[in-house]
Amino acid sequence: MTTRRDWLTSMGTLTAGCLTAAAFKGDLNAALGADNGNNPAANVADRTSSIKLTKLTATPVGRKVFLKLETNHGITGWGEIDQLEMNTAATLARSIFELLDGENPTRIEHLWQKIYRSHRDMRGGPFMTHTLAGIDMALWDITGKLWGVPVYRLLGGPTRDKVLMYPSPKATKIGAGPQPFAGSPQQIEGFVKQVEDARKRLGPDGLIMFDAHCAMPPPFLMQFAAAVKPYDLLYIEEPAVPGNIEVFKRLKQHIAIPLAVGEQARTIWEVIAYLQEGVADILQVDCAHTGGISQMRKIAILGEAYHVPLAPHCVTTDMGATASLHVSASIPFFLIHEYYPSITPPGLMKKSWTVDMDGYASLPQEPGIGCEVDEAVLLELSKKPSPPEWPTRGRHPDGAIADY
Repeated sequence: MTTRRDWLTSMGTLTAGCLTAAAFKGDLNAALGADNGNNPAANVADRTSSIKLTKLTATPVGRKVFLKLETNHGITGWGEIDQLEMNTAATLARSIFELLDGENPTRIEHLWQKIYRSHRDMRGGPFMTHTLAGIDMALWDITGKLWGVPVYRLLGGPTRDKVLMYPSPKATKIGAGPQPFAGSPQQIEGFVKQVEDARKRLGPDGLIMFDAHCAMPPPFLMQFAAAVKPYDLLYIEEPAVPGNIEVFKRLKQHIAIPLAVGEQARTIWEVIAYLQEGVADILQVDCAHTGGISQMRKIAILGEAYHVPLAPHCVTTDMGATASLHVSASIPFFLIHEYYPSITPPGLMKKSWTVDMDGYASLPQEPGIGCEVDEAVLLELSKKPSPPEWPTRGRHPDGAIADY
C-alpha cells in the first residue's frame, strides 16, 4: 500500500528531476545562443523556418532562359528553361514569381502545385511546364544548399555510383529529319547503312539508338524497323507525334524494336497513357520539359511500377543536365542518359561532375544542384542576338510543312 508520506517523497524527487532537466535545457540553449552563428544545427533550423523567396531574375541566352531565385538569407538557386521562345518564357517566369514572392522555397511540392494549378486554362502545355521546370530546379538548388547536400541526397540518396551517358565511345544515336509518308528502297537503305556503319564502329557490345524525331510517318518507320532489325538497336526514339495513342499502339504491333517515348510528354498525366497501353519500353522524359526534378522523379516511379526504365532526354546546358542527373542517380530503374557538352557556352558554368572515357558520369558533389553560373559571362552572352530556330525546321522537298 502506498502511504501519503511515500507519495509526497516521490513527488519531491520528480520535481527535483524536472528542475534539473530544466536547468540543463537552459544551459544548452544558452550554449547554443552564445555562438549561434557558428553552430550548424541552430543556423540551419532558423534558416529553414524563416527563409523566404525575394527575387527572380530571368535571363534569355540564345535559345535558353536562365533563372536565378534569391532569398532573404543570401542563398540563391539556379534553373534552366529549355525549348521555348525565350523572351516569352522569361516574361512568363517573371509573372509567375507573384505566386512565389515571400514563400518558403523548401516547400517545393506545395509551390509546384500552386503554380501548376494557378489558372485552370494554363495548366499543362509546354509554356507552363517548361517554365515551371526551371523554377523547380532552382527551388531544389536552394534547398540542397540550405541543408548542405547534393539534391539526390534529398531524393532518398544515390542508387548507383555513376550514371551511364551517351554519346560516348560505346554509345551513339542516329537521327532522322522529315521523311515522306512511305520510303523508297533507296531512302530506307540510306538509314540502314548509317546503323550498319555504327554497329561496325562500336562493335557487338556498343549501344545504338535511332531518333525518328516524330518525323517518320508510320509506314516509313515500319519499313525502316523491319530492315534494321539485324543490327540490334537499343531503341527507336519518338516513333510518332504525340496526341493519338492509337498510332503508338499500331506501331508497337508491327515493330519488334523497343520504343522510347516521352520527350514531349509533360507531367505524370501525359505519361500514364503510354504505360497503361503498353506502348512504352523506355520513358525518355526530359527534366527541363516535364516540370523539373519533382515531376521527373514521379514519372520514374510510375515507370518502375510498369517495369519501364528511364532514359532521360536532355538537350540543355550543364545546368539542366545536372538537375536531370540527380534524378537518374536516385532512382532504381534507369537505362542511359543523354548529354552534349557543346551546348553549354564556354566559361558560363562550373559543374561538380565529370564523364570518364567509358561514358560514365560521376555523381554531382556540391550542395544543391551543383552547377554554378558565372554571372558576368551570363550578362555578356545575353547581349548577343539569337535567331529563332523554327523557320528552318519541318519542310518537305515540295515546300509542304512536315512534322519534326
